Amino acid sequence: MTLEPLLFVELAVLGLFTGFLAGLLGIGGGMIMVPFITAILTHRGVEPGLAVKMAIATSMATIVFTSISSVRAHHKRGAVRWDIVVRLAPGIVIGAAIASLGAFAVIKGTSLAILFAVFVGFSATQMLFNKKPSASRTLPGTAGQLGAGTGIGFLSGMVGAGGGFVSVPFMTWCNVSIHNAVATSAALGFPIALSNAVGYVVSGQQVENLPPWSFGYIFLPALVAIASASVIMAPLGAKATHSLPVDSLKRVFATTLYALAGYMLYKGLTS
Repeated sequence: MTLEPLLFVELAVLGLFTGFLAGLLGIGGGMIMVPFITAILTHRGVEPGLAVKMAIATSMATIVFTSISSVRAHHKRGAVRWDIVVRLAPGIVIGAAIASLGAFAVIKGTSLAILFAVFVGFSATQMLFNKKPSASRTLPGTAGQLGAGTGIGFLSGMVGAGGGFVSVPFMTWCNVSIHNAVATSAALGFPIALSNAVGYVVSGQQVENLPPWSFGYIFLPALVAIASASVIMAPLGAKATHSLPVDSLKRVFATTLYALAGYMLYKGLTS
């Protein structure tokens, strides 16, 4: 694979688009990035199963950088429940290690594509119908939050998402206000992304046929281009939230997610 200018243009446009949507709709960019990075790598000769794994790993690595600005903004507003972060983070690290160092390396890329399609389809349904669990209880104790964090970290590591579609419903179900849940989920995105990214690098060291400029499963040109562009656009998307019909945009975006889920399901079943 050669690093031609068109490759960087495609990756930068993807970063601009995902960064704006992340700021506008409060979603992680992994659900958009993974299908497109998969297509970009496959088009340039990377084996489809490997392309899926590299797309998931690279998507997660970008969240390491994009989550920082998001956390700072929420922290300035005093919305982050750091007490919850402290209790969930150890489990997240454990779950991420199990996913990125173990299951991710063993499971075939085609199976991961199907898992990703199911996850995105579920997330799109939540967004389309504005599904939120009714608050019915309080947060569990330290052991319970350790277990919940492990599940969040594992699922995030398997599909390359920041975990918001799992952690936010979990916290709101436990009577954490939606504003605090979203802010706390943003703070959790950093340990989720960092733990999994390290695991993807380590578990990918012995993989054959990786394209040039790969660091484990992470494709460095995509990481640099997408992270740089998305960091620029995320604040603009957040600003646009106050002037655009976000509820209508969420319905359009949910429909787009169904299409992307269909593409990944097709890749998983035919590769």
